Amino acid sequence: MTTVPDFDRYLEARRTEIDVALEAELPSPPGCPRLIVEAMRYSLFAGGKRLRPILTLAVAEAVVDSGHTDTRSRDTGRAQALPAACAVELIHTYSLVHDDLPAMDDDDLRRGQPTAHVVYGDGVAILAGDAMLTHAFVVLTRRRSNEAPGCDPRRLRAIACLAQAAGAAGMVGGQVLDLTATGTGTGTVGVDPHQNASGDAALREMHERKTGALISAAAVTGAILAGGDDTAVAAVDRYATSLGLAFQIVDDILDIEGTTANLGKNAGKDADARKLTYPAVHGLERSRVLAADAAAAARETLATAGLAGRLTEIADWVVSRSH
Repeated sequence: MTTVPDFDRYLEARRTEIDVALEAELPSPPGCPRLIVEAMRYSLFAGGKRLRPILTLAVAEAVVDSGHTDTRSRDTGRAQALPAACAVELIHTYSLVHDDLPAMDDDDLRRGQPTAHVVYGDGVAILAGDAMLTHAFVVLTRRRSNEAPGCDPRRLRAIACLAQAAGAAGMVGGQVLDLTATGTGTGTVGVDPHQNASGDAALREMHERKTGALISAAAVTGAILAGGDDTAVAAVDRYATSLGLAFQIVDDILDIEGTTANLGKNAGKDADARKLTYPAVHGLERSRVLAADAAAAARETLATAGLAGRLTEIADWVVSRSH
């Protein structure tokens, strides 16, 4: 049985691998203005769990180990998925920078430091987010010297998957629903989070788009780029859908029970803004049950599909985290 310290070492090794790769992938002067690189780096290297890119790499390893691919080793599978892991983190960080803006969630603290717009102003923060989003696809489209034969179709499929998750059907659409639910979207009608019948459906759709879409895409691109067959990709998608739900429910709980010091962002803001959250609709105890059920569904998917590696531990980590 894998021990917790062993899993902690795994997470740290993957974070280091991702950070080194991100350093190598970022643009630099004189190819672009120094200020935009500085603003991108400020948010990108502020810390964070790196859940999404770690998931990309862990899925690639698990798919190789399961035999649902022609890739010969987990190291090769992980190397093929590493550009996608970088792209996923660039897209995730862009979304945080934009979500924190005064016109969105209006947050002044992220990952334990002042948010990008507080440091650089709204204009540069918006442009830094734009730069990270677009650069994610620069990273994905680059050909690498260590690529396996037939990698181009996989890369195109991964690009389409991430673009869909980041756009109107995914994160952007989810943020629109978030603004609508709080009554801050122009011309919209807010949803009362205490009306369970309408609130539960709206809540599920909002989080599937805003949070779940990128988590699912992070996992699926790892499976695609490691050469996973359709059976493996479909199983990974089901696993990640359940994982994303568990992650969001725990996030909503932590906004109530966590501290600003632990979370690295302002605790209690969702409740103060009467946001549509799982505790607001279901209460804390029921929300805990729903998170545990979602994690169990993720683990069951892995068992049925014969996928293992670190993915079960990631599901456990998501529901037991304190930040």
